[in-house]
Amino acid sequence: MSPTDPLAPGTSGAPGTPGVPPTPSDPTWGTHAPLLTVQGLSKSFGDHQVLASVDLTVSRGQVLALIGASGSGKTTLLRCLNGLETPDGGTIDVGGDLRLDFGTTPSVRELAALRDRSAMVFQHYNLFPHKTVLQNVMEGPVVVQRRPAADVRTEALALLDRVGLAAKRDAYPFELSGGQQQRVGIVRALALRPRLLLFDEPTSALDPELVGEVLGLIKQLAEEGWTMVIVTHELQFAREVAHEVAFVDAGRVLERGAPEAVLRDPEHERTRQFLRRILHPF
Repeated sequence: MSPTDPLAPGTSGAPGTPGVPPTPSDPTWGTHAPLLTVQGLSKSFGDHQVLASVDLTVSRGQVLALIGASGSGKTTLLRCLNGLETPDGGTIDVGGDLRLDFGTTPSVRELAALRDRSAMVFQHYNLFPHKTVLQNVMEGPVVVQRRPAADVRTEALALLDRVGLAAKRDAYPFELSGGQQQRVGIVRALALRPRLLLFDEPTSALDPELVGEVLGLIKQLAEEGWTMVIVTHELQFAREVAHEVAFVDAGRVLERGAPEAVLRDPEHERTRQFLRRILHPF
């Protein structure tokens, strides 16, 4: 994508030159205003507290990987960031121009604005089975964002071509492999022109031989400067792609830092226990 492309990462909030996100070794790292600031976020389902006063910041152009055991609250956190779940308390600020305080009840307009600033890529694709690939990609921009269908179609076809799926534009989801369906899910998210991309275990439903094609596309997006929060169990992928890794346990961000620090020399015993179980399951 060129810097003038409406879907270029500069539009989604990446700093500096599009395609060159800052890294911890870059002197500009940490000097950019956060794209996402979460403070005191809490969420319960009945008597079960899933998120317990979560604080989180994500800089523009940063990739944050969330790791942790099943049931630790990672997916619920993503769904709160996308407005699919409404937190019980805390605040979410996106881009400095939208701040939702869940100590009160946000308006319908505020929740719609939150959803408009991010896009979710789901674990199980969540494509409309009765719509073609092209229709799936166009649905959100046309129906929700009310953008002109002709413009959306042009952008959608360009994105599908970019990920090698232009020939599948008239196919239905059941005619695609799992890897192809997930790539369509990523294209659908990009077509919304989000500031923030959210990935919920994007490879966990894939056969092992299809994982690489999806991870390769996400890595490319990271290199282009898209701001992303990724829930993943692929620790090597997190090590290679993420600027930071956060370990979530019992609804809290227990530890956060550079991938090498968290994954090789964690500070907390709970993090060490989790990594031992993942890396040495038997």
